[in-house]
Amino acid sequence: MCGGRGRAQGVGMHRLSNLDELAGRRWEVLALTCTGAFLAPLDVAAVSVALPVISPALRLGFGSSMWVQAAYLLAWAVLLIPAGKLADEYGRMRFFMIGVLVFTIGSALAASSMSAGWLVAARAVQGAGGGLLGSTAAAVATAVFPPSERGRALGIYVMAVYLGLSLGPPLGGFLVGTFGWRSIFVVNLPVGVALLLWTWRLMPRDERGSSPARIDASGALLLGVFLCTLLLPLTFGPDWGWFSWPVAGLLGASIFSLTAFILVELRSDAPMLDLGLVMHNRLFAAANMAALLNYMALYAITMLTAIFLQVVQGRSPQEAGWLLLAAPVVEAVLSPLAGRWSDRIGSRLLTTAGMMLIAVGMIMLGTIAMSSSGLRIFASLAVVGVGLASFSAPNTSAVLGSVSRDHVGLASGLLSTVRAVGMALSVAILGGFAGSRLGRLGERLLYSNTGTLLSTRAAGDYAHGYSLAMYAGAGFALLGAAASLVRGSGGEIELASSIGRQPAGQAKSGQSLADVRSVQCG
Repeated sequence: MCGGRGRAQGVGMHRLSNLDELAGRRWEVLALTCTGAFLAPLDVAAVSVALPVISPALRLGFGSSMWVQAAYLLAWAVLLIPAGKLADEYGRMRFFMIGVLVFTIGSALAASSMSAGWLVAARAVQGAGGGLLGSTAAAVATAVFPPSERGRALGIYVMAVYLGLSLGPPLGGFLVGTFGWRSIFVVNLPVGVALLLWTWRLMPRDERGSSPARIDASGALLLGVFLCTLLLPLTFGPDWGWFSWPVAGLLGASIFSLTAFILVELRSDAPMLDLGLVMHNRLFAAANMAALLNYMALYAITMLTAIFLQVVQGRSPQEAGWLLLAAPVVEAVLSPLAGRWSDRIGSRLLTTAGMMLIAVGMIMLGTIAMSSSGLRIFASLAVVGVGLASFSAPNTSAVLGSVSRDHVGLASGLLSTVRAVGMALSVAILGGFAGSRLGRLGERLLYSNTGTLLSTRAAGDYAHGYSLAMYAGAGFALLGAAASLVRGSGGEIELASSIGRQPAGQAKSGQSLADVRSVQCG
């Protein structure tokens, strides 16, 4: 598969040289990408807190309100790998800028939504922008830092992500309670405009006017079909019925499209995805599997807990937002430290311990009751945050350090796709558990806040389902800990990182060209 990539690698290394020119300004580049990484999770967390307010305003039940998040995730997941591939070859900064523009446009459309369909479509546009950002931001930051500083830089980057998640709940709660739910989208607009101007100033000049790339269109189409047909039934199976024809048909189509995608990619001279990265690189495959299970376990926590706090316990959006600060604040504070540790000892021990702590925190959440104190909930979420800090930066560093430098954008896009699939599965599976006892009447009454006997019963049914969802998430976290254990030792990470930093086709002193190619090809 490596033999047919001469043109693509040549263009890709030309783009890498552009980013090399920014090495002297690497901390400004990191600040730029961290701001972009901050923007999307801020919006996602704010929307999670706002769902109990948005849903009655737009007449959405519990199941149908999942579309607001699922539309974002679906568009995001479909674009990540194609965008990462194109960005590797034709300019990561340019694609980062396009992502900011699309996300900002989507935010403006969401703020002006007049119906549920309009809002869902706007969230899909936001997700497309988020996909372009997610496939390029970490890759840009990684490319301008030397191997010895990569873990530190990624620790700061992950801290920015979780700083967005930290500010999202209280900011979203304040904005919703003070200015209405539309304000959570309006706040993105000035940040987006500032990012566009900043990116344009830093962008290498030959990226500004370069021509569009040739893309593996058939691979991109089949990948998009596979992700759509997989995520739609998994997300809405509880609402449509797991044994309904739409679910069965879409899942069958996902298997067919995945098989066709693999066959096409194996025969392509310039594949959309280098399958060797997954098939022959144990570190890369294990770290991505751990990331999938990590997001399956915990992505739905914020959304489901926000509903629990407001609907079951009767707290205000502002109070719920402050309680939900626990996990992301702890994660944001500890991530840079975890990134530095991963530079020294590798990722295996840190990520395994992190996933086990996440499991403990989710079990604690599963035991909370309708009358539990805010302090108990805060402490449970804080344990999850410690686990997140131990896992996130070391795992990202391991994934991006296990591939050659000209594949960093593709690896980043694949990792982000794995995350998106994990997020969608978390919404589907944990959301399914949370709503398992509601029934159609309970789904409609859950957000009603009428105080009737039926709505109170719906809140109690949701509380029971919430506990089941947290226990299921703890199970995924324990599986993630097992996946982290098989990734290999810290020495393997350091070797892969050092080899991956060499320009394509160049070996380190005392290292054969075949050794370098074996790593580059997986």
